[in-house]
Amino acid sequence: MDMAAADHSASAGANSDDPAEQLAWRCLTARHGDRLNEIMDEYGWPTAELVGEEAARGAWLIAQHADRQLDVQRCALRLMQRAVDEGSAGRRELAFLRDRTLVNEGRRQIYGTQIAGVRNGSPIPWPCEEPERMDELRQEAGIEPFDEYVAKFSVA
Repeated sequence: MDMAAADHSASAGANSDDPAEQLAWRCLTARHGDRLNEIMDEYGWPTAELVGEEAARGAWLIAQHADRQLDVQRCALRLMQRAVDEGSAGRRELAFLRDRTLVNEGRRQIYGTQIAGVRNGSPIPWPCEEPERMDELRQEAGIEPFDEYVAKFSVA
């Protein structure tokens, strides 16, 4: 939970114009990714049953932000998939982590959860594998329709 709180506090630095803030973000997420990797090695995926709801959500956040540690994201994805199959983790969070990992691997995402940027005030997602099925797949994963999701990111 401490790592998630630190992540929230420092996340603005991820896209800062200040290189020192970007570097601090990268160092923080790498340190957190290393610690999550240790936790996964020892306990498997930190489910809500194991660590509590808030800490489980924090573990997912740390995995999401381990962008420069694909080994950590891949391990988290594998363990979280197993937890979802066993009913002890959420499909929605798994879908976000799957998309994030795919994008970080240079591949097309499935659910359209990862936004590449904003053009003319409209969010632009990273390319999707099956854009025509995206909302159907999102619904299966418990994610709102794409248009509702990107409306959160729109710049007026």
